[in-house]
Amino acid sequence: MLIVWGRLNSHNVKKVAWAAEEMGIAYDRRDIGGTFGYTDAYLAMNPNRLVPTIEDDGFVLYESNAILRYLATKYAPELWPSDLHIRARGDMWMDWQFSFADAQRDAFLQYVRVAPDHRDAAVIARSAAASGVLMQRLDAELAQRPWLSGPAFGIADIPMGTYAHTFFSLDMPRPAVPHVAAWYERLKLRPGYAANVMIPLT
Repeated sequence: MLIVWGRLNSHNVKKVAWAAEEMGIAYDRRDIGGTFGYTDAYLAMNPNRLVPTIEDDGFVLYESNAILRYLATKYAPELWPSDLHIRARGDMWMDWQFSFADAQRDAFLQYVRVAPDHRDAAVIARSAAASGVLMQRLDAELAQRPWLSGPAFGIADIPMGTYAHTFFSLDMPRPAVPHVAAWYERLKLRPGYAANVMIPLT
């Protein structure tokens, strides 16, 4: 059985748990990281002190987007288009997600990890503005096609799909991004998304 190591309130763990459910993979998720800490056994698998890590029939892998590609290749190739250009463009947005995560991080931390009376409004404003600019770029992409994976849902939708929930959940200024909003509504209809991504941000 696939083992997914990591606490579910991590964006990167959410990606992998959601993907496993989309692919119909039986898996065992085990809490680690954050308030759960790290064991020596875990750090022997992943010395980066980050989550997630997977074990799949003795094969160990970390880095969330690499895990998505591995799982799709092995279990659900239909979620990773065979057309080289469509796949590469989806890969581009999967990796672009890390830039968005950097932009949104400070606002997320201020709202989720800092008590309201200690929040820094200037930090939130800068992070909200930076993530808003990037989300407008994503909006332009989704104006051209319904999914980041191409004509149908696929693994390229998972990384930014995970962060889209946070973007729309944080109480911060946001620009109008109608195509992202419509894509987000389609994602919300997917059971694996509702169960693993649309959970409290804390």
